[in-house]
Amino acid sequence: MKSKLWQLAFLLFTAIGFSQSVTVSGKVFDSSTNSPLNGATVSVKNAGLATTTSDGSFTVSNIKVGTTLTISFYGYFSKDFEVTKEETVSISLTQDNKAIEEVVVIGYGTQKKKDVTGAVGYVGSKTIEQLKPIKIEQALQGTVAGVTVTSGSGAPGSGFSVLIRGIQSNGDNAPLYIVDGNISDPSILNPSDIESFTVLKDAQAAIYGVRGANGVVIIKTKTGKKNTKTTFSYNSYLGQQETTKKLNLLNATEYALLLNESYANGGQALPYPNVSNLGRGTDWQNEVFSDNASIISHDINVSGGSDKITYAVSGSHLEQEGIVGLGKSDFRRNTAAISLGVDLTKKLKFQTNLNYTFLTRRSLSENGLGSVLFNAINTPSTISPFASNGDYSLIPSTPGFGIEVINPLAQINNTYNDYNIKRLSGAFGLDYSILPDLVLSSKVGFNTANSEGKSFSKIVNYGGKVFDVQRSSVSQDGQNFNNYVFDLYLNYKKAFNNHTFTGTIGTSNTKDWGNGLFATGFDVPNNSWDFADISLANGLPTSKNVGSYVYDDRLNSYFARLQYDYDGKYLLSGLARRDSSTRFGPDNSVAYFYSATAGWVVSKESFLSNVESINLMKFRASYGTLGNDKIPSNGYVGFLNGEATYVFDNALVNGVTIGQLANPGLQWETARKFDVGLDLKLFKNQLDITTDYFIETRSNLLIPGLPVTGIVGAAAPGGGAPTVNAGSTENKGFEFSIGYNKKINDNLSFSVNSNLTTIDNVVTEVSDSRGIIEGGNFGVGQPLIARMERGQSIGYFYGLQADGIFQNQAEVDAHPSQAALGAASAPGDIRFKDVNGDGIINLNDRTKIGSPLPEFTLGFNTNIKYKNVDFAAYSYASIGNDMVRNYERTLSDLNKLDYVLDRWTGEGTSNTVPRVTTGATNNNLFSSYFVEDASFFRIQNIQLGYSLGEKVIKNFGITRLRFYAAVNNVYTFTKYRGFDPAATNGAPIGGGIDYGFYPTPRIYMFGLNLNF
Repeated sequence: MKSKLWQLAFLLFTAIGFSQSVTVSGKVFDSSTNSPLNGATVSVKNAGLATTTSDGSFTVSNIKVGTTLTISFYGYFSKDFEVTKEETVSISLTQDNKAIEEVVVIGYGTQKKKDVTGAVGYVGSKTIEQLKPIKIEQALQGTVAGVTVTSGSGAPGSGFSVLIRGIQSNGDNAPLYIVDGNISDPSILNPSDIESFTVLKDAQAAIYGVRGANGVVIIKTKTGKKNTKTTFSYNSYLGQQETTKKLNLLNATEYALLLNESYANGGQALPYPNVSNLGRGTDWQNEVFSDNASIISHDINVSGGSDKITYAVSGSHLEQEGIVGLGKSDFRRNTAAISLGVDLTKKLKFQTNLNYTFLTRRSLSENGLGSVLFNAINTPSTISPFASNGDYSLIPSTPGFGIEVINPLAQINNTYNDYNIKRLSGAFGLDYSILPDLVLSSKVGFNTANSEGKSFSKIVNYGGKVFDVQRSSVSQDGQNFNNYVFDLYLNYKKAFNNHTFTGTIGTSNTKDWGNGLFATGFDVPNNSWDFADISLANGLPTSKNVGSYVYDDRLNSYFARLQYDYDGKYLLSGLARRDSSTRFGPDNSVAYFYSATAGWVVSKESFLSNVESINLMKFRASYGTLGNDKIPSNGYVGFLNGEATYVFDNALVNGVTIGQLANPGLQWETARKFDVGLDLKLFKNQLDITTDYFIETRSNLLIPGLPVTGIVGAAAPGGGAPTVNAGSTENKGFEFSIGYNKKINDNLSFSVNSNLTTIDNVVTEVSDSRGIIEGGNFGVGQPLIARMERGQSIGYFYGLQADGIFQNQAEVDAHPSQAALGAASAPGDIRFKDVNGDGIINLNDRTKIGSPLPEFTLGFNTNIKYKNVDFAAYSYASIGNDMVRNYERTLSDLNKLDYVLDRWTGEGTSNTVPRVTTGATNNNLFSSYFVEDASFFRIQNIQLGYSLGEKVIKNFGITRLRFYAAVNNVYTFTKYRGFDPAATNGAPIGGGIDYGFYPTPRIYMFGLNLNF
């Protein structure tokens, strides 16, 4: 009886023990590096309950003793843990090399990292979070070898130019963007929605055929994860912006003294007999630049998943004011996104991604003659912003001031415009497993967008300037853009013994279509923006005031790829693609593209397999052909859009005539890419090295506007020369990336990454009678200054070579005459070289005097984490690139930069800056005097963050709460005098000419990251 009582008591206490609710806390680590795994899933087995780790830490409350917890993380073997009591545990997970390597998207499929045989760059969500880019292209700046990102303006909402391995074409060099398998515009996306970038830089991009020549950027957005509870994340920051630089301009006293000297040298009366009361005068840059322009961003994300469903929903709001004009130059972006994945059956899976974006933007005149900053630079500091009656002051229109410079504050006040675009994009896909090794995939991607624009020109008098408006008008436009892509393909993978074959075959069909309508109305009621609408502007036009366009492009493609892997050591891949496009004539509408890649994983060979310090050593090579079709629609046909105005019966009659001439032989640009590379991972994967050498030749360049005989009508009003295949280029370069990460102890870890790229560009053919294509303006009325010419780099600067300053008349007399340039020389003028040696200095002595292309680019990034504190810094550099100083209006009475204080004033005073005078000289002709070294090193971003400890936040149901302070565009080290040495308008020919680029602002921001 006693023994039965003991048995009963034992069973009772056992039952009580197993029914007891406890709390288990812990941390999840990587078994090899001992670093915490952020985002690991801790789930209650067979209960459908789960949580995720924050910086490796987790807490699970109210679970029964005897419950089994499953700890899992992508790329690692899962581990089960049985709960026996309330405790704090440490759990280490071991990498599953098979899983962790299947992360690279290569187009219509994925590939293990170690098996990649092409040149691929990668940027993850952690980097994007640290950089806080306003537009996602900025996340590629300095983070991927071979990729450069530039902007033509720092104004809110301005676009970016992305180049992969430099400029290869005289036309559009932008890469192809694939967002979740759909061709789309990345600039509309919220950066917080991005999971990763994958950049295809070599022949591996041939899977995209005629659109892949400029490289491919594959963007993956965030999705939910299976078997995770619903998680919420909220990210927000507030910021204040300022200009990173102000030019060193003359103050009022300096300006007046210099102008007096100029007039005296020209034999004229002094304009300022008394300068004693002028002081510093007006600082026009201070007048137009604001140091309290705000920026604010909010975004929220909800995600989770069950055994069969994953989901993610997000929304964001961004507002940015301009550092010039504040609300007159602002940008707003609102986005909403949803991702849904459903396992409909064991064999059939459904996936959809949808993105909606609504953008609004207002802008000011930028980057050119008559822009706000151009006017601020050139307006004399002796002029006050306002007249005595309170009106904006007028800039004189005398010959010394010209008719282009106006009061920049009046210009801002009189600027009215608005632009908005609504865009919906996404994709729907199905994957059906016909057999375990055979999967049929179909996907439909789409983009549809509608934009509206309006600008108002009010009646305004700037004092006899070219910008005076005698009659008010309002211009409006509506545009519609659409495209869809339908992909259908089979993936087959079969492994036996040491052999693995992967095959892909499929078809892709694309249609792009849209239209636009433009109109202008006159005589706006009350001369007011409030009434600026075409429906109210009833004035009769004096010329045609409407315009429109329509386009419809189609591309039909077939592709196939075969990959072979022998024992993980020997890797081969080959692919082919056939494209048929409506952009080219019937005789050249079809093209074929091929590529092959190979890899040798040396570290798996027996002679290296036991070397513990080498985790991976892989040699790889690739070669293939790709295409570029970036020309306007129907580029091969002629258009009846020329001007045809005739007089019949004493009345003007409008008709049509031929416009652009036809070229039925037009065909694609062809790129041939060759790459050899080495991938190294050393010392337990702590040191990562990648290096590549590449050669790309681009032939059949699509060149518009080459001169043709006027007999065919190209020179008639509205006429135009056809687009022809008439050039070729070659790029050779070297890429080197190195990264090191180290966990010192449980409290301290760091990583350092750097990359270096060199590119040597040369034009190998220009099939024109002159062998030259020109572009790029300088000053007013001067010849074009940038060229594409055989044997030179594309877009090099072409002008006179300055050779110091004439110090005395004897030097002038001893030098070949420069009078043929337009004026006789005198002491203090620029001396030009007689390049052709004919004894006369004229325009035939122009030569190469610089290049906008850098000799090499560099990126350097570091991350440090100590306990709950984290620090990140990103920087990049461009070395060897030149820029033309073209933001100065070279008239005598306008303001100047203070380098003119070092001008020549007599023999021996200066050999670099010429004299000032109102008389005629050749000093303002384009020469090397206006070309500057624009090399720079920029600290792009620094960020310091602090995460509250788990003990502080867990009682509030919060898994992560981090506060941070950051500065974007911290500082730029450069000798260049202009606002921004990194700016460019993106043109291959004429891209390095500074018309007064709107500087990229420095942003001070404070923010938080909240997960619960």
